[in-house]
Amino acid sequence: MVIALASPALSMFDSWSQTVSEFGDVHIDGAGLDRGQAADRAACEAFIAKAERYADPKATLPDGHVACDYFWITDDGEVVGFIAFRRELNDWLRSYGGHVGYSVRPSRRRQGIARRALDLVLDRARAQGYDRVMLTCDDTNIGSYRTIEGAGGELEAVVDGSAADMERMRQYWITL
Repeated sequence: MVIALASPALSMFDSWSQTVSEFGDVHIDGAGLDRGQAADRAACEAFIAKAERYADPKATLPDGHVACDYFWITDDGEVVGFIAFRRELNDWLRSYGGHVGYSVRPSRRRQGIARRALDLVLDRARAQGYDRVMLTCDDTNIGSYRTIEGAGGELEAVVDGSAADMERMRQYWITL
């Protein structure tokens, strides 16, 4: 297994499409896609343009959005998941989203992929001068909170997400 972070690119369309399709009609954390997003070529091209815009620190983004680096998690060049690094926290991200969001395709979970991808994003954050980052996950997502805790995450709070139509959320900080 050779886990890496790749900038979104049309050359990986086939494995991106298969990965998105495998999630079905659920939200894909860290993917920058809408729930039930089509996995066709036009959607991939639109997402690549979005990723380039959000990575540009000078770009004007929609209200409530922050600059973000989107990556596709790859294993030997094949897309197996998604991870996003949000460069700042707005009120919503401070409560429910954090700096980092990630997902691994269902057929590839429980293989250490999320942990390796998180380590790679934390290395990038450290290199960019961040001294700590926030991550959140559903209170019931044992795999995610074990991944975060394994990367050094310290639980700050468990918050009620009902005001945002969400589950109870665990809020963690990782010191870099």
